[in-house]
Amino acid sequence: MTGNILESITAQYHSLTRSGKKLADYVFAHTGEAQYYSISTLAEKSGVSEASITRFCHGLGLAGYNDFKLALAKTDRVTDMGEMTDSPQGVTSEDSLNTIFQKIHKASILSLNETLELLDENAINRAVDLLVKADRVYCFGHGGSMVMAMEAWARFSTASSRFVQVTDSHMQIMTTALATSKDVLLVFSYSGSTKDMEDTLQIAHEHQVPVILITHFPNSRAAEFADVVLLCGYNEGPLQSGSIPAKVGQMLLIDCLFYGFCRRNPEATAAARSATAEAVARKML
Repeated sequence: MTGNILESITAQYHSLTRSGKKLADYVFAHTGEAQYYSISTLAEKSGVSEASITRFCHGLGLAGYNDFKLALAKTDRVTDMGEMTDSPQGVTSEDSLNTIFQKIHKASILSLNETLELLDENAINRAVDLLVKADRVYCFGHGGSMVMAMEAWARFSTASSRFVQVTDSHMQIMTTALATSKDVLLVFSYSGSTKDMEDTLQIAHEHQVPVILITHFPNSRAAEFADVVLLCGYNEGPLQSGSIPAKVGQMLLIDCLFYGFCRRNPEATAAARSATAEAVARKML
């Protein structure tokens, strides 16, 4: 495929199947929103199957759905710095530093507010139940989500030694293969559609290892394997992968889980936090 994705769809419109035309009509009417959707969400909203969407993408000469989202993001709604014009974080090269600061601040506040609105107290309690009872909690993620898994591991390691962070995808799936129903996977996947993560979660499902998933998409493939799904706010576009505002919402969820975990056994966690703080203090000048 070359040129504008919308022009390519228009050129092929009359040769599309019935479901292809239905999908094309939806994309034309909701181009701005569609680029933020997972494939399952787009399938639900457009009324076509995921397989039809995949065939539609291949018919446009694209490798798959992620390439399609990226192509949508590269249409004329992108600033000269690669940001979405309809995003609160739509920074341009003509913005002053103060304007950039204000846009970044607005995006982060929006992420926090949206995450707070999505926060389900019952889901948090179920997640905390799993964390408190677990022999080991394995913190997993890939790419930018791996950074969030490290954040969770670092936060909980101040209060418990049961949290373990594994970075390599091969080691993650090996660790999961040896895990039991007494362990827990704490998984970070904004999209919920990473192939390596899906493979790992399939193993977890087969071994009946409980899964807590932090994602933006409740109907994603990863969510199908999760025992508890916690939703973070902020619509991150394909060109904004790894954006700070998307991480801010996830960090709010990490802290909610952390304090929920600590309040179940306040004396023990307070002693552990004191011990780790004193140990780290020796590193300071």
